[in-house]
Amino acid sequence: MVWGMLRFWYYGWIERLYIEPDFHFSYWGLAWAKPWGDYTYLLFLICALSSLGMALGLWYRFTSSLSFLSFTYIELMDKTSYLNHYYFVAILLFLMIFLPAAQAFSLDAWRRKKENYRVERWHYFFLWAMISLLYWYAGLAKLNSDWLLEAQPLKIWLAGRTGLPLIGPFLEWPYAAHVFSWAGAAYDLCIPFLLWHPRSRYWALILVVGFHVLTRILFPIGIFPYAMIFAAMLFFNGNKLEAFFKGLFRIKEKDSARGLVRLPSGTKVLFGLILIWQLLWPWRYQAYPGELFWHEQGFRFSWRVMLMEKAGYAQFEVRVPSSGLRFKVQNHEFLSPFQEKQMSFQPDFILEYAHHLAAHYVKELKVSEVEVYVDSYVALNGRPSQVFVRPDVNLIEHHNSFQAYQFLMPFNDTIRGI
Repeated sequence: MVWGMLRFWYYGWIERLYIEPDFHFSYWGLAWAKPWGDYTYLLFLICALSSLGMALGLWYRFTSSLSFLSFTYIELMDKTSYLNHYYFVAILLFLMIFLPAAQAFSLDAWRRKKENYRVERWHYFFLWAMISLLYWYAGLAKLNSDWLLEAQPLKIWLAGRTGLPLIGPFLEWPYAAHVFSWAGAAYDLCIPFLLWHPRSRYWALILVVGFHVLTRILFPIGIFPYAMIFAAMLFFNGNKLEAFFKGLFRIKEKDSARGLVRLPSGTKVLFGLILIWQLLWPWRYQAYPGELFWHEQGFRFSWRVMLMEKAGYAQFEVRVPSSGLRFKVQNHEFLSPFQEKQMSFQPDFILEYAHHLAAHYVKELKVSEVEVYVDSYVALNGRPSQVFVRPDVNLIEHHNSFQAYQFLMPFNDTIRGI
């Protein structure tokens, strides 16, 4: 987390993503979460420092709570930057608030002059379950015809990585994308069971390291590979890790307490409800007609990792009914290049942007109402582009909600699978 926050600062992403744009795409019902202008740097600094305090075990309850709150707020400021692993990190941060992670090898334990190494298995179980759910649902989502039969979108992505040393020539092999696709699905589905079983755990760790190092080489996906490699350590025997660290830091037995730290019943209930939610929420897409990859209702927050390559084009037209005035909108006047790219193929972005345009031009033109239409095309997983939004629909008559979209054109193909 500390490295991730500093990375955003170093590459100038704080300014580029949160300060420079005048408009930010919001999650439904959470429009109040906005960047703080130049003080957004302070928010990232708070997140970095609180995460450092959490890692060191300094005022752990306070720093872990502050790390969760600041990081989650950062993720809510603009959904343009949504990634599954940021959502995963936010959930783990919340769980960690309630766990006694600062019992040993921490500044808090040093200040108390008391360390405790024994905790109930429940403390690990909920973290194991959350990690396993991410893998398992990511694997289930790959059981579709695009991924398994067409090797999409890996066929597109790997074609641009053939210049890599060592593995580049292999990526030029016609079936390389199919091998990676099937191997990726098998890995996601099997790795939770391999990590849970003591006899296969060390082999599983080798697979985890190899898989995530390879994905880091092939794809620029930030902190996710590192987070998953270190998260795998949670599955290993605590007694052996304790003995290793005792030897490393030369801690004598008399320096540590041996009482058992129990997880409160209320915390178990809370964690259980979170796991039930995570089990059920990814299936909400079943409530919406049509192809999920097309309308994306139920796609986010469902552990659908790296399944789509979409490219879009969206030309908006504003019409003033009272005067008959019509004109095209220059998107670059309102959106950053990254925002425009993301908006062009995501229906909720298109709808929110249309309402923003309407509010802007009602005020600028001093009229009571305007209509907003869009000429929109989207290409999905290597298919030819097709009309995405119905061109005869005034988008102002529609609103983002949990209801199915009525302004999209139907998808002219079939993707079979879960």
